[in-house]
Amino acid sequence: MSDFILEARQLGKSFGGFRAVNNVNLNVERGTIHALIGPNGAGKTTVFNLLTKFLTPSSGQILFNGEDITDLNPVEIANRGVVRSFQISAVFPHLTALENVRLALQKRLGVSYHFWRSKSLLSELDDEAIERLDQVGLKRFAHLRAVELPYGRKRALEIATTLGLEPELMLLDEPTQGMGTEDVGQVAELIRNVSVGRTIVMVEHNLGVVADLADTITVLNRGEILAEGPYDVVSKDPAVMEAYMGIKADEVEA
Repeated sequence: MSDFILEARQLGKSFGGFRAVNNVNLNVERGTIHALIGPNGAGKTTVFNLLTKFLTPSSGQILFNGEDITDLNPVEIANRGVVRSFQISAVFPHLTALENVRLALQKRLGVSYHFWRSKSLLSELDDEAIERLDQVGLKRFAHLRAVELPYGRKRALEIATTLGLEPELMLLDEPTQGMGTEDVGQVAELIRNVSVGRTIVMVEHNLGVVADLADTITVLNRGEILAEGPYDVVSKDPAVMEAYMGIKADEVEA
């Protein structure tokens, strides 16, 4: 099996006459955390939506575990082990943390999203749901409604529901968006913990989080890859400093 769990080959996306993504080649190494960064309008969200099949590519291929998934829909790739979380917390606010995770586990009983199923059938999944909550530090909040959780813990709950789907590859969209410093640290540590034994691709604006977590960083600008590598390499790239950070190389030297 290839060392690359996810590959994009000459990936492109056009909206009318506008080329938002142009010939992007991406190789995500198995068992790593891979970050997509870039300035506003760089195309990182479009690339992310293409990889998760929330947008259909205009050109190119997407491979997961060496198999072409370009023509599959989001549900089909989720069933293969590619699961996405969203920039805005996507949990059911008036269900408890336990009930949210249990819904993610229901597909094992073949009754996903059947809200009328017997409570006794669903309770069979409680032990595993509690285990998933424990993984993200929410065990003691199991019976609290999601709407009552602080924002950072809502994001942790979302990751717990994602874990309930047993992803081989997790795709995280701006996991620390809108968080205070304390929540950012907690969620970053959570991402590090849940990355064990799986691969994570994330779009992230917080460079501190990226520097701390990412094994590989792909920098996008104007729909194309500008640089790629570990943080200590890409952060010193003159083109990255100018395009992403607004710093010109001669300004650094001065």
